[in-house]
Amino acid sequence: MKSLGAKTLVYTAPVWIVGSYDAAGKPNGMAVSWGGICCSQPPCLSVALRKATHSYASLDGKGDFTVSVPSETQVVAADYFGIASGRETDKFRDTGLTPAKSALVDAPYVAEFPLVYECRVRHKLEIGLHTLFVGEILDVKVSEAALGADGHPDIEKLRPFVFLAGPRAYHGIGKRLGKAFEIGKKPRG
Repeated sequence: MKSLGAKTLVYTAPVWIVGSYDAAGKPNGMAVSWGGICCSQPPCLSVALRKATHSYASLDGKGDFTVSVPSETQVVAADYFGIASGRETDKFRDTGLTPAKSALVDAPYVAEFPLVYECRVRHKLEIGLHTLFVGEILDVKVSEAALGADGHPDIEKLRPFVFLAGPRAYHGIGKRLGKAFEIGKKPRG
């Protein structure tokens, strides 16, 4: 094994759009990859934002946010949400996407994206350059076209993608490898 030093090379990181309203009430979205599920009861996820971002003040002030998960076909718009600043432009207008008003939280989500989490901030932890916001998931919304026969989101229909920090690239999700908590029952098999 070759040492690469202390770096943020977690393989893989999600690509999420964190939705919020700024102080003037303008809908904004920010692309994040530093995030994930952090608690099952109550159901929570976390996102890490730098104080310098336009979205930071919105989450810190309002206490509500959404996470919209884009599909592979929406990679260009998702990347734009990470390049442009909501201080300087209207990312929804620029991408042609629709900011949908959540009925549960004071934050917009991307109407065209197939999976949405509506969250309320429960905790905030200053770590260093980033602040970790832990949001309780109040609802999960999924496009009916992305549902599987079992009523859960189907990854092959959702087609989310991931971010790789080292090469600074996006990749789609590969093929199914097996059923979780089952294929490991016979570790040598």
